[in-house]
Amino acid sequence: MLYRKPILLLFLLAGCSLLARAQPNGMVAIERDTFMPFYSSAGDSIRVESFYLDTHPVTNAEFLKFVTENRQWRRSQAKSVFVDENYLGHWEGDLDIGTNTAPESPVTNVSWFAARAFAKWKGKRLPTLHEWEYVASASASKPLASRDRAFVRQILDWYSRPNPEQKPAVGEGRPNYHGVYDMHGLIWEWVRDFNTVFISGESRADQGELKQFYCAAGSSVAADADKANYAAFLRYAFRGSLEADFSVGNLGFRCARDKK
Repeated sequence: MLYRKPILLLFLLAGCSLLARAQPNGMVAIERDTFMPFYSSAGDSIRVESFYLDTHPVTNAEFLKFVTENRQWRRSQAKSVFVDENYLGHWEGDLDIGTNTAPESPVTNVSWFAARAFAKWKGKRLPTLHEWEYVASASASKPLASRDRAFVRQILDWYSRPNPEQKPAVGEGRPNYHGVYDMHGLIWEWVRDFNTVFISGESRADQGELKQFYCAAGSSVAADADKANYAAFLRYAFRGSLEADFSVGNLGFRCARDKK
């Protein structure tokens, strides 16, 4: 009977090793859960299935590797249908990020098409709007803090500050509850289905909720859905103004992957 303990120990160690290998490098596992989107006045919650999310936004150094191996996405080579004139405009050249751009700061001035291509190159995808908003609703100590006035105020304070010329490196702040960095306070981020905002919900009811909130943004009615989370509305409004070829100086991205 003594042989059982060593065998059990080996089995447990092997299981831990498999779990460690299962989680992709540089990503964290986000477990399935539900949350209440800011625009829901009817009490309808959204289910988010388990997935992996990058711990940091994609950096200039990482994007440089991408364009080095994929010349069609270099600044001078990218087709105008996929990028606008601002694409990678803060870089010195196709393969030169320059001395005024930090390699470990988040890459910006990238279109949705370019972000999607990078994600595919890495064997990943862009997170969905609901996935991103769910993770972004976590503070450092709470998995769901979108109704926490202090947390929302902190985000709004960032929104009100001008963008620095040179952005800080990723990961310098405090991670949130899930172990994810820089969901707030550094850049805005692309999501896979950004263009569903305000224009094509899953149902007529969804469109009604979004339209009501959007059209009443300047009045007290706008706050009926979620008086505390005006920060989330600003993100939705920003996404609603975007086109897939836009490249914006404070807009970058991070990647996600399905959890199988």
